[in-house]
Amino acid sequence: MSEEKKAPVEITNEQVEAWQRECLGNAQKFLADKGILPVSILDKECRILPPLCAIWKIKGNDGKTYWVITGRLPTDAVEVTAASNARDVMRHFSFQWQVKADAIMANKFIDKTQVDFANLLVNRAHGLYEMYENEQLWANEAS
Repeated sequence: MSEEKKAPVEITNEQVEAWQRECLGNAQKFLADKGILPVSILDKECRILPPLCAIWKIKGNDGKTYWVITGRLPTDAVEVTAASNARDVMRHFSFQWQVKADAIMANKFIDKTQVDFANLLVNRAHGLYEMYENEQLWANEAS
């Protein structure tokens, strides 16, 4: 018997909308946990890539604007000055997560939880970079 290829799982519009709401909620909570209350979402510059990740551009009550990444990866945020668009901020997070993983692994007193988190960061960093390099994902983006 030959192995059959599994067809990609179709995601309904309702599932995408629910996933997007959850990701946005996670992004807003992440900022709020840092004392930053979201004032507005700059929709046109956000990038939603269900079911993997979403990149949000959010203006905070502190007068600053942030890129926030959520989805099937650690939620993280950086000031908008780190990158000019969603694609570039994806590369930024990829590099930053590799640096964070290296710092964790360089620690003398490291436990299994930290090793697991460092490995997750590296894995997700590689995935982000692959998406960053995928021209098809960015074909409709303004240069």
